Amino acid sequence: MPLSVSATVLIAVVLGGVLGWWPLASWAIHHFREAEVSERLVRVVAAATTAIVWGVVVWRVGVVPVLPAALAFTAASTVLAIIDVAEQRLPDRVVLSSLAVVAVLLLAASAVSGAWIALLWAFLGGLAMFASYFAIALLSPRSMGMGDVKLAALIGLLLGWLGLTAWLVGLVAAFLVGGVVALVALALRRVTLKGSIPFGPAMLAGGLIGVLFVS
Repeated sequence: MPLSVSATVLIAVVLGGVLGWWPLASWAIHHFREAEVSERLVRVVAAATTAIVWGVVVWRVGVVPVLPAALAFTAASTVLAIIDVAEQRLPDRVVLSSLAVVAVLLLAASAVSGAWIALLWAFLGGLAMFASYFAIALLSPRSMGMGDVKLAALIGLLLGWLGLTAWLVGLVAAFLVGGVVALVALALRRVTLKGSIPFGPAMLAGGLIGVLFVS
C-alpha cells in the first residue's frame, strides 16, 4: 500500500534531521580551517535545515525519478552553506564530489524515466551556469570567487534537468536573495560597503527556489 503524502514528507523530515546531525554536520566541520564555531551549533543548524528542506522538497517534487538528485543537492547545500558562512570559501572537494553524485543520480533518473533529453539539458545547464558565473568573475574578481563559479556548475546541472524555466528562476533568484541579504547586513551594520558577504548560500537558495518553482 503506497504511503500517503504526509507520511512520505514526515519520513523525509526525520531522515533529513538524522543525516543533517550526522554525517552532514561532520562533513562541514571536517572542512573548517580557522572557524571557531560550536560543534553542537553546527549540528543543530545542519539537522534543522536539512529536515525542513527535505520535507519541503518531497512535498513539492513528489516521489519521482529526479527526487534523489534533488535531495542530494539540498544535502550538499547544507554543508556548503555552513562552510561558506563560517569561512567564506567553498571547498573543491565538497563541490566536485557533490557535482559527481548529482550527475550520477540524474543519469539514473533519465534511465528510469526515459528522459534522455533532460540529461542533455542538464549538462548544457551546468555548462551555461558555469560560463555565466565565470564571466562575472572575470569582470569583477572581487565580487565573485572561483568557488562560486564551480558551485554554479552544480546548480545549473540540476536546474537544467528540470528545464529552462527552473534554470532561469534559479539564476535570477540567487541575485535577488543575495541582494536582500546584503541590504539586511548593511542595515544591521554587519558589513560595510567595502566589505563582502559569502554569495554561495544565496546561490544555493536560488537553486532550491528553482527546484520548488517548477515542481
